[in-house]
Amino acid sequence: MDKALIDQLIKTVHQELIPQLKIESIAPHDPVEISYLPQPWQKLGVGNYAAVVYHPDYPHLVVKIYAPERPGFEEEVEVYRRLGSHPAFSECFYAQDGVLILKRLYGVTLYDAIQRGLRIPKQVIQDIDRALDYARKRELYPHDVHGRNVMMYEGRGLVVDISDFLHQDKCGKWENLKRAYYLLYRPILAPLRLKIPYFLLDVVRKTYRFFSKLKQAGDRIFTKF
Repeated sequence: MDKALIDQLIKTVHQELIPQLKIESIAPHDPVEISYLPQPWQKLGVGNYAAVVYHPDYPHLVVKIYAPERPGFEEEVEVYRRLGSHPAFSECFYAQDGVLILKRLYGVTLYDAIQRGLRIPKQVIQDIDRALDYARKRELYPHDVHGRNVMMYEGRGLVVDISDFLHQDKCGKWENLKRAYYLLYRPILAPLRLKIPYFLLDVVRKTYRFFSKLKQAGDRIFTKF
């Protein structure tokens, strides 16, 4: 990435975006809210800790801004430091005072792909698997990898959210998603090109979360004996 371009964006962020941006943390377990975003900045998305925006003059870069009092900035910076440059991950070019400038990833999440009836090639799953192995070799712990945190673009897999990769507790979301891909999606859903409505996907997601929590509670009980 052109250093001069990045330097220009850093200047624009601190002179035009930060002084006017209004980002709020309403509730600790809900996504942050952008109450004002100056023109011509555009919102790409919000999470529980931060908002992601971009400037039309810098289409291949995004700016991630942590809301006041929300944790995770230092941890995310460390994850990007360990990852370095890899085609399946974003890359961090600047990090200071709760602001990150990152390489923009294009594509559609696997969650949205299923809703739209788009074909998810096996290569996408393999790419993500290799990317997570790469992260482990960098002393990271892939965590919270699910259908909304991974994407596909031109038939290749991408990992979008790495903010929890320092968490060492076991997380089986990706293995469960892979299992569903090979046992349910490839033999049944893919040939039919079915479009699964969001409400049904949400039911599946909530059911999965319920049984996962139930299993975790059971595991904790049995480990006491």
